[in-house]
Amino acid sequence: MKIADLFSVEGLRAVVTGGASGIGRAIASALVDNDARVAIFDIDAQAAEAAANELSRGGGAVSWAAVDVNDESALQKAFAEVARVDGLDVVYANAGISGGPGFLTFDRERNPVAAIEAITAAFFDRIVAANLGSVFRTIQAAVPHLKSRGGGRIIVTSSISATRVETLVGAPYVASKAGVAQLVRQVALELARYSIAVNAIAPGPVATNIAGGRLQSLETQARFAEHCPMHRIGTCDDVVGAALFLASPAARFITGAEIKIDGGVTLGVAD
Repeated sequence: MKIADLFSVEGLRAVVTGGASGIGRAIASALVDNDARVAIFDIDAQAAEAAANELSRGGGAVSWAAVDVNDESALQKAFAEVARVDGLDVVYANAGISGGPGFLTFDRERNPVAAIEAITAAFFDRIVAANLGSVFRTIQAAVPHLKSRGGGRIIVTSSISATRVETLVGAPYVASKAGVAQLVRQVALELARYSIAVNAIAPGPVATNIAGGRLQSLETQARFAEHCPMHRIGTCDDVVGAALFLASPAARFITGAEIKIDGGVTLGVAD
């Protein structure tokens, strides 16, 4: 097989949740650049429309819908509309939010605001709903359409926080992403019979607008880079290669996997 065919996403119909900004926007852009048809789902209608308009300027097939991934009914309606018009091949369950800072600062001082006893139950529940509950609802809304097509791909944006404890990241976020990682494995096992592959990409710190744009700060980036063997934090462009790979024929026999994209952060601090 030619490499151009092996890694092709041409003609695939993909939905990207949280697709109006950050990693989701980068994935949507890369899909369009490689001739996939993309539907952007995002809670921010104005941003979703703007992203779709920009990505379609070069002739790409891009649609959008204002969808709250915590709204089960809205998700089901949006997926049904995409499937009705064009079918559905690939789902990127990407939407999520920050869980706030961790219990230590960069200088290894205790952060009382993020102490476990200071985290409210309402805040914890909101993070888990947005990061874990939304993935569950997205998968649940998409699966009937993928089954009717005879298969497809589900790619979930997880985090390296899913498999390690953190000091700089809040406990609700870590717990939510750990749940995501196990959900991916569980659903991958269930859906393998239907030729639906379910995999995760697990970025480390990436410069996006999440957490109010905290990681857009050069000072913050420099402090996170101290923990990375490659001496920088990630960009959205660092993530899209794995996202495209998992949608392509090259990944047709991969399911239940997690690809870490962290510059070696999970390996430990080097020089």
